[in-house]
Amino acid sequence: MTNGMTNAVIECILSRSAAKYYDPAATLSDDQIRELVRIGTTAPTSFHLQNWRFIAVRTPEAKARLSPIAWSQPAITEAAVTFIVCGQLADSSVVPERLAPLVETGIMPAEMVAEWEIPARDLYMEYPQRQRDEAVRTGTFGAAAMIYAARSLGLGSTPMIGFDADAVHREFGLTKDEVPVMLLSVGAERPGNWPQKPRRPVADVLDLV
Repeated sequence: MTNGMTNAVIECILSRSAAKYYDPAATLSDDQIRELVRIGTTAPTSFHLQNWRFIAVRTPEAKARLSPIAWSQPAITEAAVTFIVCGQLADSSVVPERLAPLVETGIMPAEMVAEWEIPARDLYMEYPQRQRDEAVRTGTFGAAAMIYAARSLGLGSTPMIGFDADAVHREFGLTKDEVPVMLLSVGAERPGNWPQKPRRPVADVLDLV
């Protein structure tokens, strides 16, 4: 990069590309899957809502259920795991519960909880579209963190929006307040994947004001 802006994290980001080919014999342990999700849940969420859930589709039986309702994309059956990344509709009533650990550890004064809950209620309670927008934002942030974590561990990943959302909702028991934001396959790659594709020039997408 120019201006000397480089380090291991930046190089990881710049070398990532969506994987098409996976080693179908390679697996991830449940502990490795849990660690990817733990890293994903350090991503930011509005008012610390943490309004997400991750379904790790990793067994042949579960993959067979997901594949036909996700356009039979090869990554679903060949990658070690495909996460159904679920965002949950923003619900201000959970703010005190989600902030309680911050108060207990001394990060946040107890009197500040109401200062967060009230604006969260004003922002979301009467606005279903905002609730859903926040679910999608949250799921996307979490998935992005998992994508780069996977890359840093030498694993490929493939985010996918090609699936029947209603069928996924039914087949995998999502609740009425959950939105299947995307599928995210993760696993060991096999040869043939492309390098990162060229991007549009920064001058075309940035306004300095």
